[in-house]
Amino acid sequence: MLEMYCHKVLNAVMERLLDPSARGLAEAVSRAVGDGALAPGVKLPPVRRVAAELHLSPSTVNAAWQLLRRSGTIRTDGRRGTVVATAGTGGPGRYRAALRGTSGFGLDLSTGVPDPALLPPIPALHGLSPAPTSYLDEPVLPELGTLLRERWPYPIDRLAVFDGAMDAVDQVASALLRLGDLAVVENPCFPPLLDLLEVLGVSVIGVGTDASGMLPDQLGAALARRPAAVFLQPRALNPTGASWSPSRAHALAAVLSGHPQVYVVEDDSAGDLSAGPLRSLGAHLPRQVVHVRSFSKSHGPDLRLAAVSGPATVLDPILERRLLGQGWTSRLLQHLLLSLLTDPASVRAVRAARDEYARRRHLITSGLAAHGITLPPGEGLNVWLPVQDEQAALLSLATAGIGAAAGTAFAVGPAAEPHLRVTVGLVADGHEEVSAQLARAARAATPGIPR
Repeated sequence: MLEMYCHKVLNAVMERLLDPSARGLAEAVSRAVGDGALAPGVKLPPVRRVAAELHLSPSTVNAAWQLLRRSGTIRTDGRRGTVVATAGTGGPGRYRAALRGTSGFGLDLSTGVPDPALLPPIPALHGLSPAPTSYLDEPVLPELGTLLRERWPYPIDRLAVFDGAMDAVDQVASALLRLGDLAVVENPCFPPLLDLLEVLGVSVIGVGTDASGMLPDQLGAALARRPAAVFLQPRALNPTGASWSPSRAHALAAVLSGHPQVYVVEDDSAGDLSAGPLRSLGAHLPRQVVHVRSFSKSHGPDLRLAAVSGPATVLDPILERRLLGQGWTSRLLQHLLLSLLTDPASVRAVRAARDEYARRRHLITSGLAAHGITLPPGEGLNVWLPVQDEQAALLSLATAGIGAAAGTAFAVGPAAEPHLRVTVGLVADGHEEVSAQLARAARAATPGIPR
């Protein structure tokens, strides 16, 4: 039966294969899907079987699968392997699931975004419209590059500016990873990263965290499975708020130093809103580390700006490929960022926002502690609230007009304990009342489940 199934799938592809290349195979599969010969959910045969039957190399089939995955035509489905995607899959599925049903609340704490009232005012744009003399001008504004290098946590080889942290992570991950690769991530993890790795056909290994970030012993065990990359958040881990201590950074670097073939991609998404100093494993492993520093939460999500450092061997091919598309990130926006980073009023505003977020987080965590719920130390906009039942907790908050993000979307594999991510950085007042509502939600249970 299985043999007949594979034969039917391969025949559908073979009938439409006009060019024995990766692109030709991808087009053949796409035509078979478009014609209805391969229905959504249909499992594709293993790569080696496809290669043998179609007289192609496994690398050609892998490359074709990569093209199809990026176009959303196919996807990985756990133990089922590679299947034809259904309409609407291949996008930010986990991210949408985390935020599903959170609109329309009087107090929406689901978003993870900064408080607009705490963002620095945008300077006047007069004089901030430099015209490039060539489309091949340096992609990083020289003055901004100099400033960033001075403030970077370690001496860097290459520096680039991208359109936000996830744009940078997307381009770096797409360059470093191939279909079937393994990647290590924190558990819990930022849902869009999990969505991205799934689209790329990369399997993930979740490594546990504590108040100081990823656990080194668990990372060591994961590295034994020979992953291609490790993704980390040095400060204010989204969703828990964990930040590396100096000893934790040193321990992680020590574990990774024995695996020089593994790249480390750091996403410092909290940026200037973190109270602690800049941290990067690049200080220990500069040839392995790509460090992404975002300015979205501190200076404005709509700026869509992040600075990236990394080895020339990693960033140069990405920047060359970028010349065929967008080319560079707007120098006008780079000028604006430079102004925000150097204007005294803007600098004061960001520092005040950092302190205010810390105050709001402290008031909520202290309020929760008064209700018997103690959270580990952390920083940033969010708290990771343990609850008895996720859906019951969301419903409890909803009845109080409060939205929160479902924790399931942040978990890698089955969650050991249900949680909600709550963006307490948006709680400007009424902290005692909000803390009481969160504590009540944490203890809520569905009917039939004992408290």
